[in-house]
Amino acid sequence: MNSPTWMTVWLYAAEVHQGQLVPGTPLAYLTHLGQVTLILLQAHQQQPLPDVDLAVSCAILHDSIEDQQVAHAELAARFGLAVADGVQALSKVPALDKAAAMTDSLARIRQQPPAVWCVKLADRICNLQPPPAHWSRDKCLAYQAEARQILTALGAAHPLLADWLQRAIEDYPLAD
Repeated sequence: MNSPTWMTVWLYAAEVHQGQLVPGTPLAYLTHLGQVTLILLQAHQQQPLPDVDLAVSCAILHDSIEDQQVAHAELAARFGLAVADGVQALSKVPALDKAAAMTDSLARIRQQPPAVWCVKLADRICNLQPPPAHWSRDKCLAYQAEARQILTALGAAHPLLADWLQRAIEDYPLAD
């Protein structure tokens, strides 16, 4: 099977996430998917990613299973098993509590090619924006600690992304 073009993947994600907004904003969810993808591409320009095609496809689709309940089999049929497996690994299991879900997801990501690890690094870099106003200091500290867990587990995949994530963790504003 020929690998899908990024445009084909992007249009599919636009369809799947239609109507979904970035939480707490009026922005279409595609904004988040685009930010994660652009972080990967910017890193790739400076330090080539392993398998940039897999990384970009997984970045664009990374929330399609978790947020939109797209079936792994559908992703595999449309975009290949490597992409479907990467997206599945990036998806938390809803039956697990938050801490267990992150530990489980990181373990599954580590079984994937390093390109998939890079997607998780870029996703957390993107998500370390100023927290919502209603978050407590304890919630912000827990989110920051979770980011450190991601960095420790996956940072070896790409030193530049690891450095960016480290800086984002250090710069993360904590609520009062």
